[in-house]
Amino acid sequence: MVAVARPSLEMRAMRREDLPLVSAMENASYDFPWTLGIFGDCLKAGHPSWVLCMEGQVIGYGILSVGAGEAHVLNVCIDPEQRGQGFGRHLMRRLLDIARWNGAERVFLEVRPSNPNAQQLYASMGFREIGRRPRYYPAHGGREDAIVMALEFPLS
Repeated sequence: MVAVARPSLEMRAMRREDLPLVSAMENASYDFPWTLGIFGDCLKAGHPSWVLCMEGQVIGYGILSVGAGEAHVLNVCIDPEQRGQGFGRHLMRRLLDIARWNGAERVFLEVRPSNPNAQQLYASMGFREIGRRPRYYPAHGGREDAIVMALEFPLS
């Protein structure tokens, strides 16, 4: 049996110099991407902003808002060329760890109904639909609702 080397993955805090690459990844991933300025504003505001690196190269990112015992996943993305390999699950697990370390008892996120892969990932991690935000996202030809999902951390 031949051993297959697993790539070296690391999470680190997002830095200002990461923003052009993060913004390019965002633009390659979404029809209605965040602007470079929004990413910069998240860093300025002190939102926990992280990048996932494989062999030293940024392949994904995630940004949280944390306060009052809650966390909100504001944005999460894996490079389109790296999808389908479990990196999104790895990134989400680390974001949940970070939320917990920052005192969150529950985590919220929104997801588009037109993104079944993300919905499946979140549900498999324990997120449950708790509501809808009508016309939340911009969409071609109008607006798209958001599915609001939440995950409660078990009491220790």
